[in-house]
Amino acid sequence: MSAMLVKPDSSNRLGEVRRVLWAVLFLNLAVAAAKFAWGTLSGSASMQADGIHSAFDSVGNVVALFGIAVASRPADAGHPYGHSKFEAYASVAIGCLLLAAALSVGSSAVSRLVAGGSAVEVTPVSFAVMVGTLGVNLAVTAYERAAGKRLHSEVLRADAAHTFSDALVSVGVIVGLAFVWLGFPVADSVMALVVTVAILATAFSVLRQALSTLSDHARIPRDELEAVVLSCPGVRHTHKIRTRGTEGEVYADLHLLVDPAMTVQDAHNLGDRVEAALKEAFPQIEEVLVHIE
Repeated sequence: MSAMLVKPDSSNRLGEVRRVLWAVLFLNLAVAAAKFAWGTLSGSASMQADGIHSAFDSVGNVVALFGIAVASRPADAGHPYGHSKFEAYASVAIGCLLLAAALSVGSSAVSRLVAGGSAVEVTPVSFAVMVGTLGVNLAVTAYERAAGKRLHSEVLRADAAHTFSDALVSVGVIVGLAFVWLGFPVADSVMALVVTVAILATAFSVLRQALSTLSDHARIPRDELEAVVLSCPGVRHTHKIRTRGTEGEVYADLHLLVDPAMTVQDAHNLGDRVEAALKEAFPQIEEVLVHIE
């Protein structure tokens, strides 16, 4: 015997995720333009690298928006479980873009180091641009991370981690500019390499999280689910508890052991109570499949 309970507000959740991504996209574009423009004018490799990193943030936002657009489609004959995993596919694409960015930034930094560095003009404007964009990055990170946690959005959390890495990179660039100001011009290219390492670390983190979803890694600890199920009167035992899906849309299935004398109707009602209890305890659960034994 089985029963299903569908969460009614999944489309609203994805709509909110989409609105957050649009807001972050425009902020990232502004930050990227400021960093890259002044980095080019001043000849700072690390500022240009940081600008490229921020630009890839924007491209990642576009990819995420496309992924959310597909993920919001309702279930159909070809995708009976819906399209929610396209949110994870979008995260994989963001990770790949980050790897490409790391290659671009790293190769440029190495070329400058081999060539013996290049002249960098460091002015108070350089510091003003970096400090200002750093503040924007930190604000965007806090906003996006909070939204990702509230909406159980994989792609928002991945993008927040990406933006936070951009903030860390900006700190590194500021340090590099300070050393250039003090008479160590090679520090700019060295900090560009630090930028590369930060981008690579973010890329691997994003890819690891996305692949966790695509490989059907358990989403909710089994013992937490078991505790909720066993708290329902009438349940003697439960086993074969499994979960999968994205952070925001989890699919669960389990087996319940009940009194052999229980009627089919009573067993069905018990299954309904278990489903309701699980969804109340874990709002991210989209569907529950219960097998009565």
